[in-house]
Amino acid sequence: MSTVVADAPPAPSGDLPLSGIRVLELGQLIAGPFCGQLLGHFGAEIIKVEPPSTGDPLRVWRELDIDGTSPWFRSLARNKKSIAIDLRKQEGREIVKRLAVRSDVIVENFKPGTLEKWGLGPQELHRENPSLIFTRVSGYGQTGPWASRPGYASVCEAESGFRFINGQPDPNTGLLSGPPTRPNISLGDSVAGLHAAFGTVLALLAKQKKVSRGEQGGETVDVSIMESMLNLMEGIVPEYDRKGKVRGPSGSSVTGIVPTNAYPCLPLSSTPTSPTYIIIGANGDTLYARLMRAIGREDLIGASYAHNHHRVARQGEIEEAISAWTSQRHVEEVLTILEGAGIPVGRVVGVKEIVEGEQVKARGAVEDVEVGKEGEGWKVKMPRVFPLLEGCNTKTRWAGPDLGAHTEEILGELGLNVESIIRLREEGVIG
Repeated sequence: MSTVVADAPPAPSGDLPLSGIRVLELGQLIAGPFCGQLLGHFGAEIIKVEPPSTGDPLRVWRELDIDGTSPWFRSLARNKKSIAIDLRKQEGREIVKRLAVRSDVIVENFKPGTLEKWGLGPQELHRENPSLIFTRVSGYGQTGPWASRPGYASVCEAESGFRFINGQPDPNTGLLSGPPTRPNISLGDSVAGLHAAFGTVLALLAKQKKVSRGEQGGETVDVSIMESMLNLMEGIVPEYDRKGKVRGPSGSSVTGIVPTNAYPCLPLSSTPTSPTYIIIGANGDTLYARLMRAIGREDLIGASYAHNHHRVARQGEIEEAISAWTSQRHVEEVLTILEGAGIPVGRVVGVKEIVEGEQVKARGAVEDVEVGKEGEGWKVKMPRVFPLLEGCNTKTRWAGPDLGAHTEEILGELGLNVESIIRLREEGVIG
């Protein structure tokens, strides 16, 4: 795995597609900062504004490192500059306004109306910088009757319909039996962050066209967590509209596609009381036939199983046959046989297997990033940011910085002298 150092001079980013773009990140926690992480990884300069003393709450979420900071924050805030400003103070807001004048993009994920209350909304800032792109992430969007609702990802996932289709189905109704299953990550936040980054890049492209026509390039990118999740819901809405079908949960399989599921194998010696699982995806017609031959069930091949809609009608029979075969074998035997037959198959693995995996190592998909001064700090493993772009060095340039690590540098660029910075710090405007 490659190693990059937090306090070393950043690797040149001029060959990255977003180099030269300055982003002012006013968001916190996950959705807005994930957008900023993606933009920064591909060359944008990210100036992250954090409250003095406490910083982004994510700094102390979940596991904490030897310095009391979350390794998660070090990952999510990589390649960013941290400036500590109290937005509750008028002078702090004036500094942010001056930074906005010099920026190409603002990314924020406050409750709608918050920045307007502070005099930092699009209407105010576009007077100072008409070409500013305003990327706004919220639970339900900037308009509509729900705009003012607080929008955490878990709630927005539920309101998008996503939670309704995740869990165990009731055998009689096909709807949820018990509470829905939650993925053990903040999926809605990250999906919204992806949409925000995509929307920002689209706005930057649109800005180029506007400028070429002699127009101002500023606009607002309005990202809703609920709508971002709705964007993942595939055919659920059109199927309901045309056929009246209400899709419910499907456990570990997926509705209307057979076979693709999790199947039990013999336990590992290290966990003798728990089965291990593999995922098989053999829903293509030729793949299905190869799978049945590989497990010795040629009796389940033929006209009655030829196409997916045939197999959906016989899902129970097919799934039982596959499970009966896998449950008598260890994972490695299943993998060897099915990979030999050209069947898509994979283990259900945890993070230990991920960081030690040969494919991950070969692709450099996990990086060792050093925190602190070289030789005095420690390394944190982080998933590399993707996609890979040919000819671009997209390795992490530095880990998430300490709170306010770049305050003096950034304020100096605004023309503030040492005396002014000392006064602002004494008055609690900056950290």
